[in-house]
Amino acid sequence: MGTMLARYWHKRDDGQIECDLCPRACVLEEGQAGACANRAHRGGAMIATSYGRASGFCIDPIEKKPLYHFLPGSAVLSFGTTGCNLVCRFCQNWDISRARGGARLSEAASPEAIAESAARLGCRSVAFTYNDPVVFLEYAADVADACHRLGIATVAVSAGYVTEAARPDLFDRIDAANIDLKSFSETFYRRLCGARLEPVKETLRWLVHESKVWVEITTLLIPGENDSPAEIAALSGWIAAELGPEVPLHFTAFHPDWKMTDRLPTDPATLARARAIARAEGLRHVYTGNVRDREGGSSWCPSCGARLIGRDGYLLTEWGLSPEGRCLGCGAPLAGRFEAEPGTWGARRQPVEVGA
Repeated sequence: MGTMLARYWHKRDDGQIECDLCPRACVLEEGQAGACANRAHRGGAMIATSYGRASGFCIDPIEKKPLYHFLPGSAVLSFGTTGCNLVCRFCQNWDISRARGGARLSEAASPEAIAESAARLGCRSVAFTYNDPVVFLEYAADVADACHRLGIATVAVSAGYVTEAARPDLFDRIDAANIDLKSFSETFYRRLCGARLEPVKETLRWLVHESKVWVEITTLLIPGENDSPAEIAALSGWIAAELGPEVPLHFTAFHPDWKMTDRLPTDPATLARARAIARAEGLRHVYTGNVRDREGGSSWCPSCGARLIGRDGYLLTEWGLSPEGRCLGCGAPLAGRFEAEPGTWGARRQPVEVGA
């Protein structure tokens, strides 16, 4: 394991090859790797260089992805490779996303081994996370197929920066996704992420309206960059109008990292204000993350206002749903994918080894 023929590329008349996986459309000479560091031009073809190799495995609570309306309380086996097709200056996983040349790809694991390990360890799902599964699409797709054969769900944590052609190949195999909507500004995306906003919006529209994926959205609020009331209102209003009021939105706190260590952490009051703005724009399920906020971390009935899922960080403290996913008080349904009883994994994070 380690390389295989990649999908979504074409040869050019000048002898170079062009990647059709994401909107970056990297054009590569022989021996050159793409910006994502997961794809390279070798022998006249595009090779997926990280196939079958991971940067590590860990069992997490599903709430850490964050997914609050998908199998709450359950354990998820999380893994990624290295590299990324965005270059976010504020990346919180920069040691993985910016690794190059196979660095940190220490664990060889076949798709079948990952699925079997998830089942053996009692995980309800496997998450493609830490870096973006778009850049290791071939590996993620094969792992997802292996998981579904064993009744294990699949989760993608992604920036949604993928072409229309490649989008279904990954997400048709995904049960739930958390998409980073990093800002509602093209300038922000270009200056701080080396990307564009519009392809992410297109992915979100497709996921919500044309796929079967359960979708939640995360926006990391960076002081002075994307935390103005006007931008938060525009972002939240677009989600409510274009995607629907039931799509959960997570506002999470920034902490100084990688190339933005000169900024202050996000004030919890900024998160609370953002949550209030988003709710005023019509969103019914708005959360705060990376801070201790039991109100902003709990799920509330959109009909009667009862607390349906209480949370203290990643720990579930209350459960007010019927086996059918309805409010025990008024009977209104809570949007999401729920089982008859919540999971019992708790807030633990447990590194594990997965055999090849």
